Amino acid sequence: MRKKTKLYAAAVGLATTGALVLSSGGATGHGYTDLPISRQKLCQNGSVTNCGAIQWEPQSVEGPKGFPAAGPADGQICSANHTNFGALDKATTPSGGAWPTTRVSGGQSYSFRWQFTARHSTTDFKYYITKNGWNQNAPLTRSALVTAPFLTVPYSGQPPATLSHSGTLPTGKSGHHVILAVWTIADTANAFYACSDVTF
Repeated sequence: MRKKTKLYAAAVGLATTGALVLSSGGATGHGYTDLPISRQKLCQNGSVTNCGAIQWEPQSVEGPKGFPAAGPADGQICSANHTNFGALDKATTPSGGAWPTTRVSGGQSYSFRWQFTARHSTTDFKYYITKNGWNQNAPLTRSALVTAPFLTVPYSGQPPATLSHSGTLPTGKSGHHVILAVWTIADTANAFYACSDVTF
């Protein structure tokens, strides 16, 4: 009887430890864009394959806030400095092809949509775009971006009330560009990052 009790206690202990690891570890991220569709969403939905861990954690691209003065390092902006999400930083997909793009038109209103798995106290959402003539064959850097956001949606510390933000897309663009969406959290040192490839 004593042996059975010890085995039961050990099993309960292992189960409790496992539950604690699952609840305290793992992804801390809680959002990504799906309009225009982000690279992490393309990996998650199977449109792009062999992406690695990001296919299970599209909401987890969380890194230091303060972009562009601070934040992820150049070349690691799309992954927010996560080496296990490094597929997002590559100029091509893991299979070597071009990232699928969303067709957009400059000067027109566009609805930018997020998917949230948790709604955090929010400073703002900001949207950046690549410069004309940016190097499409290299990982994204600040020098490739217009560092003034073309859209800022302030939240003054409140959790986001809606999934979508309407804004006007920049004019004077043609061909392939990247839109970088940054969701800045008010009560942590972090922000969420999402890169979306578009064609004007």
